[in-house]
Amino acid sequence: MMRRTRSVALLASATALVLGVTACGGSSKSTGTSSGGATKGGTLTVLNKADFDHIDPQRTYTTEGSSTDLEIIRSLTGWDESSGTPKLVGDLATDTGTPSNDAKTWTFHLRTGVKYQDGTAVTAQDVKYGVERAFSGDISGGPSYAQSLLVGGADYKGPYTGKSLDSIQTPDANTIVFNLVQSSADFNETTAMPGWSAVPKAHDTGATYDQHVWADGPYQIQSYSKGKELVLVKNKYWDQSTDVIRQQNVDEIDFKFGQDEAAIDQALVANTGSAQTSIQQWPIAGADLATIANNKSVQDRYYKIPAPGINYLALNTTRITNIKVRQAIEYAIDKTTVRGAFGGSAYGDYATTMLNPGMDGYTKFNLYATDPTGDLAKAQALMAQAGNPKLTLSLAVEGGVTTQTHFGDAVKASLAKIGITVNITPIDASNYFSTTSNTKNQYDMTWQDWIADWPNASTVLPTLFNGKQITASPQSNWDASYLNDPSINAALQSATTMTDPTARNAAWGAIDKSIAEQAAVVPLMYMNFTELSGSKVGGVIKDTVLAEPSLVRVYIKK
Repeated sequence: MMRRTRSVALLASATALVLGVTACGGSSKSTGTSSGGATKGGTLTVLNKADFDHIDPQRTYTTEGSSTDLEIIRSLTGWDESSGTPKLVGDLATDTGTPSNDAKTWTFHLRTGVKYQDGTAVTAQDVKYGVERAFSGDISGGPSYAQSLLVGGADYKGPYTGKSLDSIQTPDANTIVFNLVQSSADFNETTAMPGWSAVPKAHDTGATYDQHVWADGPYQIQSYSKGKELVLVKNKYWDQSTDVIRQQNVDEIDFKFGQDEAAIDQALVANTGSAQTSIQQWPIAGADLATIANNKSVQDRYYKIPAPGINYLALNTTRITNIKVRQAIEYAIDKTTVRGAFGGSAYGDYATTMLNPGMDGYTKFNLYATDPTGDLAKAQALMAQAGNPKLTLSLAVEGGVTTQTHFGDAVKASLAKIGITVNITPIDASNYFSTTSNTKNQYDMTWQDWIADWPNASTVLPTLFNGKQITASPQSNWDASYLNDPSINAALQSATTMTDPTARNAAWGAIDKSIAEQAAVVPLMYMNFTELSGSKVGGVIKDTVLAEPSLVRVYIKK
């Protein structure tokens, strides 16, 4: 899913939707969930190093933003993780939808009694308008799969043109029907993403909607100072009887941005004053991770969440055109220093593939260095075959982030050994993915990570390596390597139409290997994400879909 700054692919590829894959059923354990012991009142403080790229539900594409949206808005379907295993349920809808016409048509009926923060009822027409917003060029940054999934979506330019999308029908105020270009057995899992939510036209402020998201969830925006603070307070019209996912236990949720990573970690470990009622959304800083992971005194408030995702270095194949140079980079990178920047072994295992072990479609292979420190001799030999070019390459990293600074230094040191000079370009963390996903960027290499919507190759490979999306989504291109190989594009399309799981998984593994042969990316680590809370924070759920500590049932202990 989606990207975390950290990329929570909240699934970004329309082609992935035909697969009918099984939703994630990980080992998430609910920590202090409030089946009866929750207390009411108090303020939860969320300490973040940077602001969200977006919380506009049609634009958000990070896990932090999507997790926060769960407090403010409701999508047609959603994931109930209160039992420890994600279960798809109806959210705005009464159930998980009804397919027909060979799963090319999906019908949802809305719950009665769901209201916005002004007391007006949520309607099917509001959901239709919300989904249509994602088609507008003025609302960039979110996933682009809906444009190719819905009939007529390829040519539709959004509601601001004065036109609606005929393939979304609303026969009455409580019914919405979607007509798809192809069969999609798991379309109802896509509708769990924030973009499939209601937006009342009268309150849509276009590109500034981030500041004014109109709530139908338990909390609404009281104030939002970009880069500084977001304050959520109770939506008095939210009704617990209509919501099987969330609770409304705390009075206020106060997000504070621009906090130093190490300072956040240290404050939460110390657990004094307001830190007792605080939590972090971004992972623990690399320098602190090993220490905190082994600190027995914090284990009851330490959340280690296996992420269905990958941390990797994307090599722009249109700028680093010589495959021998790209292969040399594969061998030259010292993954031990890279992993050390993110916190060492507690952060995750070394990666050699883009698909995670345990993910449907994963096939174990390693085409490059078997030693995680790299193979300098092979790297130098490949550079010699390339003519020993004296290259200077740009590397984009998140600015003001200690782990990213150390990561950039590790890559720079590794490539210096094969005669490549690296110029590190920090980009503000709150705008990092919006910048690097824009095809106008001029970076030779970018740090990336990606989290699948659920652990299946369909939510990874089509999104990250289908070259057709480069021109289709120039402002939201997630093919950071700019790989546009016709044979790989065709293989991705073919895999999405396979109905036999065994054959399909074998195809995904073969595609993963083909991508590795192109040396388009350097897989670095299979990730864990770890966060900490204060001792008075209860009801936190380990969300294995978003790889985030979920706040949907959070409460403050008395």
